Formats: sequence, structure tokens, C-alpha cells
Amino acid sequence: MSIAGNIDDVKSKIAAAQADAPEFSAPSVRLIAVTKTLGAEKIREAVDYGVRDLGENRVQEILEKYPQFPTDIRWHLIGHLQTNKVKYIVDKVHMIHSLDSLRLAAEIEKRAAAIDRVIPCLIQVNIADEDTKFGLKKEEVEDFVKEAARFPHIAVEGLMTIGPHVAEEAPIRRVFQELRQLKNQLSELPLPTVKMRELSMGMSGDYELAVREGATMVRVGTSIFGARD
Repeated sequence: MSIAGNIDDVKSKIAAAQADAPEFSAPSVRLIAVTKTLGAEKIREAVDYGVRDLGENRVQEILEKYPQFPTDIRWHLIGHLQTNKVKYIVDKVHMIHSLDSLRLAAEIEKRAAAIDRVIPCLIQVNIADEDTKFGLKKEEVEDFVKEAARFPHIAVEGLMTIGPHVAEEAPIRRVFQELRQLKNQLSELPLPTVKMRELSMGMSGDYELAVREGATMVRVGTSIFGARD
């Protein structure tokens, strides 16, 4: 199928997953097209078809692609963010999905304050506590949220996780369930600057499971653009 056809297919599967699990699924799910390693031509096909949320793992790729696309594109930094790279993207990204340390939070605060901007951020949680993944441990998140709430130029809007790369559905679903339950717990905290609205979880291999468990954002690349080189 074409990129446009793939987008329609993904959106159709998202809608079916929402209908399949009305108890937990979110009323609306934002599709973030993951454009890492892709050239501008392929990305433009998705943009021309109406996609406005693009996800990048690397700061350098945002810097290269940002000037090539309309100003209404919402760029999401979904990969690990080093503190020394914050200054390059603080005026460009719509949201940072990978806030995972107070050192990074302090740097985002410093750079965002300098341009008088509040940056929406999601806290990355390593639910399965996998050595190969970034993110806070589940039991660290509540204290971290309380600390992050002190930064006036950071808006904590929810949580992000990456599901385990396994063939069985059960462990993937369990990770997404635990993130949803954690979001619900954190929503009860008396922190007016923290809005636990977003759950960024699910990629090409597991986004339907993520939607059934309450994802409000899914990060889909391969299912839209095809396999990367």
C-alpha cells in the first residue's frame, strides 16, 4: 500500500482497538508518525496526507528536518535526550517524551525559561526494568513527579514507556496495564502543575494492544513508511 493507505490502515486499527476495549481505551488517540532515518520525500507524503505529529529519536534529525516542513508540524522528541542537546531543540519540539532524570529536568527548565516557554514533557518509565532501556523504575516515579513539579517551565503531562520485544502478548500487555495504573495513581497527587493526561505507548508491533490498555499516543513508523534500510 501507499503511505496514505498505510495511514488509513493504522487509523482503522486504532479505532477498532478502541471499540474492542471501551473500559480502558482513551476516547481519542493521537498518531505520531515516527520519521527517524527517513528522507524528506517520504515524510512529505505523510504530511501532505494530513499527518501533523512527527516523532524523532535523535536531536540531529530534528534539526535537519525542522526547516523543511510547515510550521504547524508538531515535533515529538521520543528518544533519549542528553542534557547537552536540550538547547538545540527547546524552541522546536512540541513535546519531549523521554524525561528521565532531575538533571535533564533542570536543563530543560533553564533553557525553556530563557525563551519564556513551558515545555510539555512525559516521564519515561522502564516498567519492565530492562537493562537495555532508559527510563525511571516504577517505584521511583512518584518522588520524581513531585520534584519535577517544582519547575515552572516544565509541564508534566503524562507517562511514556516502550513495550518489551517479545512474541507473546501477555508480557507486553502487562507493561501497558501497569503504566495506565501508575498514571491513574499519580493523577490523585495534589500537584496543580502536573496533568496526567497522556500515555505514550505502543509502536508498530504493539500499538493495538497499547490502545486497548489506554494509550493516548502511539508512535508508529514501520507500519506507515515500511521497513527501514
